[in-house]
Amino acid sequence: MVAKSWEAMEGYNSSLNIESVAFNIQPMKTIQRTLLKQRVELALRRSRSVALLGPRQCGKTTLARQLAAAAKATYFDLENPADLARLHDPLLALEALRGLVVLDEIQRRPDLLPVLRVLLDRRPLPARFLLLGSAAPDIVRGTSETLAGRIEFVDMQGFDLQEVGLRHQDELWSRGGFPPSFLAASDLDSLQWRLDFLRTFVERDLRLLGYDLPPDMLRRFLVMLAHYHGQLWNASEIGRSLQVAHPTTRRYLDLMSGAFLVRQLPPWFENTGKRMVKSPKVYIRDSGLLHALLGLDSRHALQGHPKLGASWEGFALENLLAVLDTRQAYFWATQSGAELDLFYCARGQRLGIEFKYTSAPAVTRSMHVALADLRLDHLYVVHAGSGLFPLTENITATDLPALMKRLA
Repeated sequence: MVAKSWEAMEGYNSSLNIESVAFNIQPMKTIQRTLLKQRVELALRRSRSVALLGPRQCGKTTLARQLAAAAKATYFDLENPADLARLHDPLLALEALRGLVVLDEIQRRPDLLPVLRVLLDRRPLPARFLLLGSAAPDIVRGTSETLAGRIEFVDMQGFDLQEVGLRHQDELWSRGGFPPSFLAASDLDSLQWRLDFLRTFVERDLRLLGYDLPPDMLRRFLVMLAHYHGQLWNASEIGRSLQVAHPTTRRYLDLMSGAFLVRQLPPWFENTGKRMVKSPKVYIRDSGLLHALLGLDSRHALQGHPKLGASWEGFALENLLAVLDTRQAYFWATQSGAELDLFYCARGQRLGIEFKYTSAPAVTRSMHVALADLRLDHLYVVHAGSGLFPLTENITATDLPALMKRLA
């Protein structure tokens, strides 16, 4: 069965217990998020506070509780009425604490940020704070403004390929990285969880955060974004389809980006004497959510879909960016048609990456133009097969796991 749309697939009714899918499956015990844990620990050692940000259900609380247990930290869950009661007078409750203090779902209490500013300015510093936030575009702006110079950000998504292992690559691509989706007992259970997640996001989560937007419009917008996955953003075209002004579609896009559902990959500008593309490319960040929005219920359905190549590109892009841990990533394109899927600078080198859903990639004219115009030190072509081999002196074909290992 391949449903025609997200709305059609929501008609599927299941007695699925999401908690059982998420936590009563053996693989959960074997998936270690070692690299991400190390990043948070390093950030806590060098910064007075750290914000661990990502979408709901991506595993932030699980990771934070592991860190809290190891450090004997004080933990506040701001969705727990008892913990909220403890923070009735936040300054009184927090100023006596020592060591690590965790505030989970910080977006529910933005009024705590000015208090944290006072506490983080103490010398010597008796406590460091780990803030967890999800589905809250305003929390990044709020912490950046209120805690400027006092906080470090660590972004988090679902599982990546390094965490689940190479033998689970196809399953990770099909289901996405959200733990309850990836670890579900069947493809159908996984799909139902993703549909429920999307429905809850547009109908409840955004309203709880103060965004009173029409759920039906946001649902249609997300479906349209799924069909634009891997393409240039065109606000006017989407606005005409939704019958809203293009500034409204821009607002929706920024909202989805801030909630960690959508990635806007910005264009790279450089004076090459050519007319450059200036619109960002848009991606649904989790491949499983992309497939749910496209109405795909299995890997078999994905193989026959027109967005197969774009889906692979987005999946590979997100896994590489998880390893690179950088916000300085771009694509490059000219009005004449030359383009590069990913461009970034690292350790003084200018590197380019192309994504090709094929096992036998070939060098293209566009690659030669990118090498020359961007003065690339090297260009990697990520293919869907296996193995790493040279195509030219400065162009290497590689599978995704090999490149992740090389760039880590």
